[in-house]
Amino acid sequence: MTDFRDQPASIRPGEELDLAKLEPFLRRQFPSEGARFEVLQFPSGHSNLTYSVQIGEKSLVLRRPPFGSKVKSAHDMSREFRVLSKLHGAYPPAPKVLCFCDDDGILGAPFYVMEPITGIILRQDPPPGLAFSPETARKVCESFLDNLATLHSLDYAAIGLADLGKPEGYLERQVRGWTERYHGSKTHDIPEVALLSEWMPRNLPPSGPPSLIHNDYKFDNLVLAAEDLTRIIGVLDWEMCTIGDPVSDLGTTLAYWIDANDPEELQKFRWGPTSHPGSLSRSELVERYARRTGRDVSHIAFYLVFARFKLAVIVQQIYYRFHAGLTKDSRFAIMPVRVRSLLQSAWQAAQSRSI
Repeated sequence: MTDFRDQPASIRPGEELDLAKLEPFLRRQFPSEGARFEVLQFPSGHSNLTYSVQIGEKSLVLRRPPFGSKVKSAHDMSREFRVLSKLHGAYPPAPKVLCFCDDDGILGAPFYVMEPITGIILRQDPPPGLAFSPETARKVCESFLDNLATLHSLDYAAIGLADLGKPEGYLERQVRGWTERYHGSKTHDIPEVALLSEWMPRNLPPSGPPSLIHNDYKFDNLVLAAEDLTRIIGVLDWEMCTIGDPVSDLGTTLAYWIDANDPEELQKFRWGPTSHPGSLSRSELVERYARRTGRDVSHIAFYLVFARFKLAVIVQQIYYRFHAGLTKDSRFAIMPVRVRSLLQSAWQAAQSRSI
């Protein structure tokens, strides 16, 4: 039987860990484990790096910041560890963290270790051979959206995360901050940046009650049960989690969600099988979210515009490391094309005020 669960692979050049320093640290944390020690890398992430560690019979996952990043605030390992240490008990799909290390002398940056979540991660298309009928696709999309609504319903103060963010003025700070981040990693002149930088502050919608938000909720950050794809067993990559406007979290999801009738320049950059027959459209996601949460989604076009802009900046920041020679990951070379496409589609949504 084919195993469709996500598997680690060889470590990418330039992203090797100092095993001579890492192994003694981990053996102090897990002293009863046997002699085996092996480290591989999960190959798909573009931001924080994720490694599979086998120590004796124990399987672990290690997360550390990318090498050569300029944006330290985007890779705060201690913050991510703190969030997960409080969140897992209230929201089981969040990974269970085991230990944190703030000694840069071991890996050159802080890192943490968590329990693995073994299942299927859907990326651009379902793996060849995986049964993914239109009915399954629809149910997976419904589960995807309902799980986001569940996250937004959590009592973040009761969990102990009330001080994670400042919801007052959240959107205005986000628009200003992401605009500044673009200029801090700029490599090309793209006219839509100036247009959007003027449009977004003028069209800020009022925010409803805040919630805990993931800020990067998409298919390849979810782990699905191998025996039932509609059951979400893991939500990964909490580095941008905060307290803020939950509709902006939905907007981020929409920026990743490519409909079947979207233009070819967007189809090339799908982050999941969202155009697969049976999948919900962006409009259907919004309608289901409104029914599940009772939230006002009348300004959803703004949230999509901002999310596409933010996503373009994230991709630009990743590309900047490649452009500056701080990473040799060849996947990054085509990213300026993605940045332009996202900014152009953001401006189109701003002009049409539709999703």
